[in-house]
Amino acid sequence: MIAKAKKSIKKPLVKALGSRKRSTARVWLYKGKGDSLINDRKLEAYFPEKINRIKFEKPFILTKTGGKFFVTVKVAGGGPMGQLEASIHGLSRALATVEDRKYRPILKKAGLLVRDPREKERRKPGRAGKARAKRQSPKR
Repeated sequence: MIAKAKKSIKKPLVKALGSRKRSTARVWLYKGKGDSLINDRKLEAYFPEKINRIKFEKPFILTKTGGKFFVTVKVAGGGPMGQLEASIHGLSRALATVEDRKYRPILKKAGLLVRDPREKERRKPGRAGKARAKRQSPKR
């Protein structure tokens, strides 16, 4: 069983919502130093691959706020990449509203505030299983 990290008792500075595909992330941004938690687990435990941790830290790197803030994220739905991108979207939205919105232009230019509209296409009736698959016609 994976050990859960302690929750922060501090009052959150900002709350935000991020989404991608079927994933939804609720983000609480806190001022000060601390461990970033995702679903009550440390970042390293939730996203073990280093590249995913770097992607998660991208809003902090762009705004140069590495030690100023930490986050708690509750993410549900979708797969690991959808959850990662939903978390990044929520984190960017939260950072865009702090300190008189001075980080907003930086995050906007990087494209982190835009919700990716791509969704899985629904399956249509009369089709062969998938959304766009056609039924095979008889040969002779």
